[in-house]
Amino acid sequence: MLRIGEQLPNFVMKNQNGEAVTSHSLLGSKTVLYFYPKDNTPTCSDQACDFNNHLDMFNELGVKVYGVSSDSEKKHQNFIKKYDLKFDLLVDEDYKYSESIEVYRLKKVFGKESKGIVRTTIILDEENKIMAIFDQVKVKTQIEAIKQVLETHE
Repeated sequence: MLRIGEQLPNFVMKNQNGEAVTSHSLLGSKTVLYFYPKDNTPTCSDQACDFNNHLDMFNELGVKVYGVSSDSEKKHQNFIKKYDLKFDLLVDEDYKYSESIEVYRLKKVFGKESKGIVRTTIILDEENKIMAIFDQVKVKTQIEAIKQVLETHE
C-alpha cells in the first residue's frame, strides 16, 4: 500500500506513442499521476478534459501530468485526438503496475463487484516521494484538491 512520504515504486510504461516513460524520468519536477479505468467512458473523459482544461495552471506550477490505464497505445492515441489532450497517457499493460501499487483491486460498480482500477490520483514531489494520494477520486472536485496540495508544498 502506498503511503505519503514514501518513494513511489519504480516503473517503466509506454506512452501513447510507444515511448518509454519511467519513474526516473519524473525526477526533478512535481508530478500528478492519475489512474483511471478506461478511455472514452463518460467519467474518464470528464476527468481527462478537466486535467487538460487546467494544464496551464499545472505548467505554471511546474507540474507534469500523466494519465494511466491499461488501454493500448492506439486507444490512448484516439482518446487524445478526440479530446485534444495535451499530456501523455501511459499504458499499464495487464494492470501490472496498478496491481503492484494496489490501485487495481476489487471494487463495486453499480452494486456489482469486480476487479478494476479504482480512480486514484497520486501527487509526487521532485524526488518521487508521495505528497498526497486521492483514493476513489471525485472528478468534480479533484483539481481544487490537487491545487491545494501543490500550493501548500511550494
